[in-house]
Amino acid sequence: MYRPTSLEKRAGERKAIEENLARRVRSAGKTFAFNEKHDKTKPIDVFFQDTHEGLVLFIIYYTQACRYMVCSGCTLPSTSSQRYIDTSAILAQTRYIFTLPEVQRRARDVKKVIASNQGSMLDQETFSTAALGHLVAKCIEYLPNMEVLTLETREEYVEDSELLLLAQALQDNETPATLELAIGLEMFDKEKRNHVFRKGLSNDKLHRLAERLAQHDFRLKCYFMFKPIPELTNEEAICDVHKAITYLSDLQSRTPGSHISIHLNPTYVAQGTPLADAFERGDYTPPRVEDLIRAIRFGEDNGVPIFVGLNDEGLAVEGGSFIRPGDTDDEALLAIIAEFNRTQDYNLFKHLPG
Repeated sequence: MYRPTSLEKRAGERKAIEENLARRVRSAGKTFAFNEKHDKTKPIDVFFQDTHEGLVLFIIYYTQACRYMVCSGCTLPSTSSQRYIDTSAILAQTRYIFTLPEVQRRARDVKKVIASNQGSMLDQETFSTAALGHLVAKCIEYLPNMEVLTLETREEYVEDSELLLLAQALQDNETPATLELAIGLEMFDKEKRNHVFRKGLSNDKLHRLAERLAQHDFRLKCYFMFKPIPELTNEEAICDVHKAITYLSDLQSRTPGSHISIHLNPTYVAQGTPLADAFERGDYTPPRVEDLIRAIRFGEDNGVPIFVGLNDEGLAVEGGSFIRPGDTDDEALLAIIAEFNRTQDYNLFKHLPG
């Protein structure tokens, strides 16, 4: 009887993952295609952010797409590959990042690196431990003042042994650095989060993860989306953010050693998603910047820093972005939010209504 070799088994497993990705896109009612034309030796994007923590280097790797895939408003996997991207290609992406003139020029100013692959950096099927170790090594080589390495991931891929291995290596940097995990909750209302947005994450799992990270002085960043589903009015969206701030502030207070922050993204209508269908029918209107500010202002004195994403990533349908080109009032408010991101100064909002 013929027995398949280990290489043949792995090839079969990877083929099964590719087929499952296609099935999950269809089951989520999405119509986008994957991006197979991207150069697999280069990341999707590399850019900088000015934040209250200092200069952030943000890296978006090109890998196989997120295996979860079914979050209703998410089209990020459309920038990724359906096919397996091997570790050697990901290593090449990391080497490429640190050859970029702007990265080299600003290397000593970088205080934080955020690494994403539009899915889960800790999913070893799409981003191996070897590739993570290589990223850490390059950060140590080029970024002597880096204090935090943030890895975006889903909760189910978190393994303490892998984190401890990476954290030990980060201690060898000229400025010893710590780890931060960035987890997408998207909404606070757990019923809508899991049954409408289809996130698949309970508050209990988040609580346990916060406790695990706090044991090692690791940090937790929680991603939220402002008004991510048609079922929310503007007022309900604001209330949902307020509840998230209250919950995470309380969680931080009850979890010794925890460091929790919020990354709030105003929702844009992503191509090839059910949200785009609702927008086309007139059942969804993108959030307004003034309502976003009303949501943010609740964070004052709660002890949980808030960073607001101001980029629709070029994936919004026409008219479906929270950014309204030519609207001078919106442009002025977005400039205030950008300054808030750099300072966490709530006095910037004092002169505004609401």
